[in-house]
Amino acid sequence: MAKPMEGFKVRLAPEDEFTHDPGDAENYNESMYFNVFDPASRIGGWFRIGNRPNQSYAEKSVCLYLPDGRVAFMFGRPRISDNSAMQADGLRFDVIEPFKRLKVTYDGEALLLANPLEMADPKSAFRNNPRLPCRIELDYKGLSPMYGGEVVNADGSPRDIDPEKSFARAHYEQHCEARGFFEIGTERHEVSGYGLRDKSWGPRHWQAIEWYRWCPMNFGPDFGMMFNVAGDGAGGVSQSGMVFRDGIYDPVVRCDLESDWDEHEYQTALRAVVTTEGGKTYEVTGKVMSLIPLRNNRAAPDGTLLSTRITEAMTEYRCGDRTGYGMSEYLDQIVGNRPLGRIAGY
Repeated sequence: MAKPMEGFKVRLAPEDEFTHDPGDAENYNESMYFNVFDPASRIGGWFRIGNRPNQSYAEKSVCLYLPDGRVAFMFGRPRISDNSAMQADGLRFDVIEPFKRLKVTYDGEALLLANPLEMADPKSAFRNNPRLPCRIELDYKGLSPMYGGEVVNADGSPRDIDPEKSFARAHYEQHCEARGFFEIGTERHEVSGYGLRDKSWGPRHWQAIEWYRWCPMNFGPDFGMMFNVAGDGAGGVSQSGMVFRDGIYDPVVRCDLESDWDEHEYQTALRAVVTTEGGKTYEVTGKVMSLIPLRNNRAAPDGTLLSTRITEAMTEYRCGDRTGYGMSEYLDQIVGNRPLGRIAGY
């Protein structure tokens, strides 16, 4: 999150770890997300619930990256009646102690994909791959301060926003450690690693942002990073993020990013030069280990089909003499069958 403009400030309180009043916006979305990567076993995963109480459903996602390249994945839109809890169709997020301890559990099914790229055609992928029982238990512990919050007016009152052009009213993140297990079918994988979690709330359309490159990573309990490069909707590019080191966050003020691509225009590698507010520069390289392509489609008021592609990749990162793991999440609006961020050179 970039620094707020003059006349605004950032607000974050422990009660923001819990759910909020959704108000009247039809597209209100309260979202929690967690990822984790075990550097010893080179497995990982991410989990998300996005409550849309004014539309009476939640977005549920579970994704596990297995050591041999297979991916276990499940998505659904289970019905919900209110915004009282982050719980949907077997996936549950519990706040044990705000900003310090949280728990992720799942008891349901997952699709086991030998070739995760098949998810580019979800109907075919769900028809041609096995569904297996899946259980997850992970205890999360915060390692860092909190990054972000809600940008409000100087007097603390909420900003006026246009729900149809909004991606979130508020957003925060935190680097964490996590311990527990994944089970898929008869396989069990013990997990002891690091990750990042985030929380957002407010009206959201996935089509409200032209494109972004969101890259969270951990190099151990003492060093992590997240940078985000995004199209600003006016032909420009915004850059933000933070470096976690020495127990504090040093905000990112510049990120020069290059990506490599395959024949599907999915990212395969990246290089970034990251500069912080504290005057430090970090050179980071990333190599995609496993990628699954996801999408969100919505009809505009005039009937035009709006198509968003989100490629979710477990990525091995290197910075100096440190090796770490995390995500490279690339979101693009698809126009003329091309991802807009790729066209923009990112």
